Amino acid sequence: MSFYGTNHPQAADPLDDINIAKSTREVVLTSAATIKPRPVFWLWKGRIALGTIALLAGREGLGKSTLGYWLAARITQGEMFGHFYGTPKSVLVCATEDSWEHTIVPRLMAAGADLARVYRVEVVNALDVHVGLSLPRDNHALERHAREVDAALLLLDPLMSRLGDLDTHRDAEVRQALEPLAAIADRTRMAILGLIHHNKSGSADPLQLVMGSKAFTAVARSVHTVVPDPDDESDKRRLFGTPKNNLGRTDLPTFTFTIESHAIETDEGTAWTGSLTWGEELTHSIGDAMRRAADVGEDRSAATEAAQWLEDYLAMHGGQVPSADIKKAAKAAQITDSALRGARTKLRILTPSSGFPRITYWELPPVVSQSSDPSRGDHTTNTTDTTRGSESQWCQSGQSCDDSRSLDTTDAGGCLDCGESLPASTLPLGGTHHAHCGAGAA
Repeated sequence: MSFYGTNHPQAADPLDDINIAKSTREVVLTSAATIKPRPVFWLWKGRIALGTIALLAGREGLGKSTLGYWLAARITQGEMFGHFYGTPKSVLVCATEDSWEHTIVPRLMAAGADLARVYRVEVVNALDVHVGLSLPRDNHALERHAREVDAALLLLDPLMSRLGDLDTHRDAEVRQALEPLAAIADRTRMAILGLIHHNKSGSADPLQLVMGSKAFTAVARSVHTVVPDPDDESDKRRLFGTPKNNLGRTDLPTFTFTIESHAIETDEGTAWTGSLTWGEELTHSIGDAMRRAADVGEDRSAATEAAQWLEDYLAMHGGQVPSADIKKAAKAAQITDSALRGARTKLRILTPSSGFPRITYWELPPVVSQSSDPSRGDHTTNTTDTTRGSESQWCQSGQSCDDSRSLDTTDAGGCLDCGESLPASTLPLGGTHHAHCGAGAA
């Protein structure tokens, strides 16, 4: 029997149902008095509402998928703070970019998921060939299976790949796929989370950064964003925030997280995957963080260009130049004082001084020789610093290995205004600038 009843013959293809629906359209009026109001029920309290479509957006490689599987794991264990807290539910996952054996299942295991409650969504055609889920073509079957396994979440990773031949930059075609999907979410009381990339516009507005048509953010009831933390120089910490939340608060806090390596034991040996670790809660919004990131990015870019200029300038002048001459030349090259200070820090410029009256010089540091054995498959590097300390082993990931590097701690670097060397005790903890070195302008 057709989905639309006995008045129409059995459809051989789901698209035939859509064509039948178009041919039998009629306008229906419903009195608002007959529609009962309902409260909002949350899958993730205050962030993702049941019965809606949500987006998780961000640049590639920032941990969106890992966060998605962390959420899936909490749902399967009944640990997600929301309507189903204490009640484990099933999760449907439609993911085509990552391998289930090498990536997805290990990530779920690292997050502590009940794998028996996670279902891979595939489509098999009449020739037993596996093809991708296509929306809205496969809507009816998708809804039926969601009901059968009592799913609370459908994870689409990525959402763009599920729209088939539809043009993802045309509002009308995106709505053709998403609005029926939203109706499925509403009927099944299931949340649907679509992972989507940021575009390359460079905008600091998290909603403008979402790739494709504006219909994606318009149809979604909540939009969540993952961005790098602009205050983390290690580039490991991420920020998670909710710039759009139609059914809840718009002033939700921003959370920090990192992705840590996690070992999973398999029948064939150890598999390594990523595991999400939450950090501190921040009071500012994700939009504020993105605007600050744009400013920091400009500062870092200026410092990088200044570092290239400074390195070339010192090399052309014998490697050592009076700091006053450098500042004069930098000004002529239209390099700001802040960019020059950043360049000095980036290059680890030495600041010897001599003569009377004393003149401070900026000097390129000695070359550090490094060697590694790629055949070992590890990341151990032998480093010899010719100016201070002895040969040590240092891990390229930033972790010290067998030895500790011997450092001369009597010099904490130079004043970034004049370059004068300063004793370690005069610098504030974590400071990089000292306005009262006593040397005067060099």
